[in-house]
Amino acid sequence: MEKDYTYELALTMLPGVGTATIRQLLDIAGTAENVFKMSKKELDSLFGKHKDIVNAIVGKTVFAEVEKELAFINKNHIGVHFYTDASFPQRLNRVGCEDAPVLLYSLGNADLNAQRAVSIVGTRRATPNGVDLTHRLVTGFNGENITVVSGLAIGIDTAAHEASLSNSLPTIAVLAHGLDKLYPPQNRNLAKRILANGGMLLTEMRSGTALSPRIFPVRNRIIAALSDATVVVEASSSGGALITANIAIGYHRDLFAFPGRVDDKYSAGCNAIIASCKAMLIRNADDLFNNMGWERNVKHVGTQTTMFPELAGNEKTVYDVLVNHPEIGTDEIRDLCGLPLPQIATALLSLELKSLCRCLPGKIYKVN
Repeated sequence: MEKDYTYELALTMLPGVGTATIRQLLDIAGTAENVFKMSKKELDSLFGKHKDIVNAIVGKTVFAEVEKELAFINKNHIGVHFYTDASFPQRLNRVGCEDAPVLLYSLGNADLNAQRAVSIVGTRRATPNGVDLTHRLVTGFNGENITVVSGLAIGIDTAAHEASLSNSLPTIAVLAHGLDKLYPPQNRNLAKRILANGGMLLTEMRSGTALSPRIFPVRNRIIAALSDATVVVEASSSGGALITANIAIGYHRDLFAFPGRVDDKYSAGCNAIIASCKAMLIRNADDLFNNMGWERNVKHVGTQTTMFPELAGNEKTVYDVLVNHPEIGTDEIRDLCGLPLPQIATALLSLELKSLCRCLPGKIYKVN
């Protein structure tokens, strides 16, 4: 961390001070440091009866916590992005996003100001069809300058991140906690792969933040704000995905949704926002590009260039099993090819990264 963010962190830790107030204070004082140089009289005129805020600024009561957080940041090489920095995602500074965070913490190297960014959200209880739709959508981004944003949750979020990795697209996972932990724990390996492949873990929460159900909807506003468009793949009639969808509308972002059968529980939310004209119906990546007015960088996207890919060793052995079975689990693959499970897992991961197969819920695999 090259810049000293002591005063910026202190602003975000002041009791009862929200992001809109922080922006107003910076408009008045010019810098975060200058806020803490303001006289008690000046602060009293700004905060009136909120003496706790005035006392916290004058007494610098949060600075012990700031020093603790700075030590954590430096030890773990965490990036800090304040809203006045060039590295801060400028989509969060647009008019209408006044409640967006003013400070973010990151691990990884993704561009927070990528030319094009698409958020993909949906239910944690994704169906095989929902996972397949997600993979097909993201595969349609292959070869394009698009960053995929999601929340690292089980279900559609996981499918979006996995598909991004398979198609060599940068992906940003927005977390609802500090970078001292990883939730859900079963996605720890996925998070490592995101970082290893040029992606990013991003959060507004400092270390030590306790996990709480109320934080996840707060996190969702970052997912919506980071992108030009939000796509809802599967969603019930209530839940986090629809919260993100409504926030995206409030932020004047384009909203898309995949339709589903009227009696499917996890299509109810998508069908409702399409029927109410909140979201545009989407069938594939081409629909998204056309509605966004985006031109493609390549003519053919996400297509296999050869009928039979050149593979060798365990990859070829496992791939030969996959092509002869529409959907198959790892135990069945082991029975058919005779390889140990660790070697099968390695081969499957390599095939996924080459966009030759995909993993469905329940560790079921199918060829692309």
